[in-house]
Amino acid sequence: MDTDQIGVHALADDVDAVRRELGDPPVVLIGHSLGTQVALEAYRRRPEGVAALVLLCGSFGRVTYTFKGSEMLASVLPNLIEFATTHPIAARAIWSSVPPKVAIALARLTGDINLAQVRFEDVEPYFQHVSIVDFELFLRMLRAAGEHSAEDILGQVRVPVLVVAGAKDTFTPAAVSEAMAGAIPGAELEVLASGTHLGPLEHHREISALIAAFLAKNGLLGS
Repeated sequence: MDTDQIGVHALADDVDAVRRELGDPPVVLIGHSLGTQVALEAYRRRPEGVAALVLLCGSFGRVTYTFKGSEMLASVLPNLIEFATTHPIAARAIWSSVPPKVAIALARLTGDINLAQVRFEDVEPYFQHVSIVDFELFLRMLRAAGEHSAEDILGQVRVPVLVVAGAKDTFTPAAVSEAMAGAIPGAELEVLASGTHLGPLEHHREISALIAAFLAKNGLLGS
């Protein structure tokens, strides 16, 4: 694995490679969180054959500058990366030492997870996986996502687009998703009143219904 190919452009290359491997059928690109940036970049790269975009709890880019409504994450990332590079063993020990149950409890206290609407066992695997991810690599990917923006192509999107935001999403504030939807011609916007960044898990039935209705309205259901 080339650990330098971790930016949004590289991930969009992967999407394009999968499309070609499948024989280039018409596709609906659905992205959650970082996947929103990847879907937009994949559309920029090769819009032919993209029938629609569904963008869930995500942004067009510069995510480290809007995280929790401030630029704090962007400002501290360089120091975190330097620490992880200079002290990899210590960084790894700290990163992996927090048990998933503790991490989930903290996320619940900060309002980043609504355990009244999502099952503990549904989110625990995510936190388990995060704990074994290379910390420096994770930080560098986060920095790459923060430096990327697809804002310049929003006005050029010419396929149906559904944007779903969570009103209580602190990772990608709803205002960012609302601005993105406003910049895309004809985009539909749905805001989940109690949704956090984990809206697709918390409101999976509602989002499934929204996507099905969106696809059916645009003649894409079953495509």
